Amino acid sequence: MLRRAPRFWWREKPTLLARLLQPLGFIYGQITLRRMRQPGTEAGLPVICVGNFIAGGAGKTPTAIALARLLAERGEKPFVLMRGYGGRLAGPVEVDPDRHRAADVGDEPLLMARHVRTVIARDRVAGARLARGLGASVVVMDDGLQNPSLVKQLKLAVVDGASGTGNGLCLPTGPLRAPLADQMSETDAIVVIGPGDAGERVAAIARAQKKPVVAAALKPADAAVARLRGQTVVALSGIGRPEKFAATLREAGARIVAEQAHGDHHAYDQADITAALATAREHGALIATTEKDWTKLAPLWPEETRGSLVVVPVSLVFAEPAVVEGLLAAISKAG
Repeated sequence: MLRRAPRFWWREKPTLLARLLQPLGFIYGQITLRRMRQPGTEAGLPVICVGNFIAGGAGKTPTAIALARLLAERGEKPFVLMRGYGGRLAGPVEVDPDRHRAADVGDEPLLMARHVRTVIARDRVAGARLARGLGASVVVMDDGLQNPSLVKQLKLAVVDGASGTGNGLCLPTGPLRAPLADQMSETDAIVVIGPGDAGERVAAIARAQKKPVVAAALKPADAAVARLRGQTVVALSGIGRPEKFAATLREAGARIVAEQAHGDHHAYDQADITAALATAREHGALIATTEKDWTKLAPLWPEETRGSLVVVPVSLVFAEPAVVEGLLAAISKAG
């Protein structure tokens, strides 16, 4: 997994470098597409996949949490299934936030497990079987749209409204894992998070293929917004798209005086925290970080400086929950 995507991926018009790499992208995309279309194994319970068309973050994790909550409200017992990227454990194992660290299971599964029961497994079939044995009535698979190991009853692709699919080319020449129109044909619906022309272009392709398009937005927690409003902050993050976090802080009314943006899944050490605290003292600012980053920062952060830190959880809000409810209801009936 890329720690930080090349800038030329996100230019609407492909650069000369992108064009030179395009033959490699064509080969990569065709290989991925063939893999997507391979038959999978039945898990013995419904599997809902929350993936994306591109390499990098698009909002899968908050989408999976939101779906799990809706499923629980319907009387289901949802488990989230994740690969556990960045953790040493291969699984299958249920994530325990009180026992595991990010180094064991990965930062995103540790965050997820604070919201919904979560299993990590590099072998997705084994992970689904463990979830079923633990009482799951439905599995929400976070990532894996291109992974054919499990039969999926519902396949959702998450799209960031601001960035969409970048230059529209396949790895390594662009962010797509396979050609967009072909991936769309393997998907049941798309979730577009936030406004933007780039996301609307992807939505138009989905509508042309008669796929439902669900609009959504990421909403920061009210308590965090109250602390950030009118404050100067240092933005500290180790995520795929740090500019999204910066935009969230600005929308909350904060003024960013410095950004310390590390690569995705960054393994923090004491030097990172010392640098962030020094920058904050220099500017008389608070430090703002993401809930995902806090899973790794918490064991290292000096207790005496905890008051200078604002953790900013976000939740996904669907613009039309009834559309999502309809998709979930169809799965329940099929099961």
